Amino acid sequence: MQIYVDADACPVKDQIIKLAREFQIPVTLVQSFSHYSSKTTPEGVKTIYVDSGADAADYRIMKLASQEDVIVTQDYGLASLGLAKGCNVMHHKGFLYTNENIDSLLQTRYLNAMVRKSGKRTKGPKAFSEEDRKLFEARFRSLLQEKTVDPQ
Repeated sequence: MQIYVDADACPVKDQIIKLAREFQIPVTLVQSFSHYSSKTTPEGVKTIYVDSGADAADYRIMKLASQEDVIVTQDYGLASLGLAKGCNVMHHKGFLYTNENIDSLLQTRYLNAMVRKSGKRTKGPKAFSEEDRKLFEARFRSLLQEKTVDPQ
């Protein structure tokens, strides 16, 4: 099993890396060159840089990911593709994408885009909070425990 992170705007990279090291699961951060960093990554973490194109990171993740891998993304389109490939897909706010909820999420995204296209405004997501970070960490730990043998 591997963990792939749609890393450009992911606010929980540190939590993912910490838990992945605890469970001894390799992590691949996929991000655009516009987010390049010369900072060294911890052992077990690889960073792949892609062009700044709209879906470049998504395409690379889907090329790399296999069934049962874990993908962390806030992109519903990537989540849908990951689910179709048999991956476990989680949002950085701590909820799992499932075959039962993805159609509704994609439909809502589409309807909001149509409203914006007509010149109206839609509400954006609530700001990411410390409670969101803690919830993600707890649920991500549960997912990894479910998928692996707990190292403790």
